[in-house]
Amino acid sequence: MTTLIQPMFAANAAVYAIENATTEGKITVLVLLLLSLFSWTIIISKFRQLHIARRAAKKFFVAYSATRDPLDIKKRGEDFDGAPAFELYARGAEELDYQLQKNPVTVKGERRISPSSFEAVKVVLEEAAAAQAMALEKGMIVLSTAVAGGPFIGLLGTVWGVMEAFSAVAVQESASIKTLAPGVSAALLTTIAGLVVAIPSVFGYNFLLGNTKQLITELENFASSLADRLELES
Repeated sequence: MTTLIQPMFAANAAVYAIENATTEGKITVLVLLLLSLFSWTIIISKFRQLHIARRAAKKFFVAYSATRDPLDIKKRGEDFDGAPAFELYARGAEELDYQLQKNPVTVKGERRISPSSFEAVKVVLEEAAAAQAMALEKGMIVLSTAVAGGPFIGLLGTVWGVMEAFSAVAVQESASIKTLAPGVSAALLTTIAGLVVAIPSVFGYNFLLGNTKQLITELENFASSLADRLELES
């Protein structure tokens, strides 16, 4: 029985607070609600993106590790959609093929890429790694804003609401609980709303940031390894 009464009491308290909130308080809660929706949208979409990227990257690295020629995957026309490392590999292989076609040098009867042309390949690999890193980090600023700004927006609404509650006491010249309760409860609602935004966002942000950094580090290491392999075998 007690377990049923507590949620009902909490719900009634929230309704009471909303009904007695000022226009500024309601606007604050609405802003926090929109920020929460954006945060959850980012959390869900980023989690899905990272899950797909990690699964596709695992398949790509297995296929890449099994090759002797670094261009075998390109020659076979294999595709690993969603794998950041594959997008980097495809850009590098395409640029290498272009340089071999347009600016080759002959070494012991074999067509090879010149050192100056290989610098262009390295630049392309670096640009591709940076582009993939930006794609992985896209949207994280919204979560960091929710984490940092949510509690402060809620606190602003609370301070404003308490200020108006005490102003009402001064006008009515009465400091009873009945006079203070509506304004204070409505003011505290914005603090709760701010925490409801910030708490899931901070956990989601830390989890996604850790996974994103891991993927970016993996991508940078692969770019360096691929450049070395292409230089040796091309």
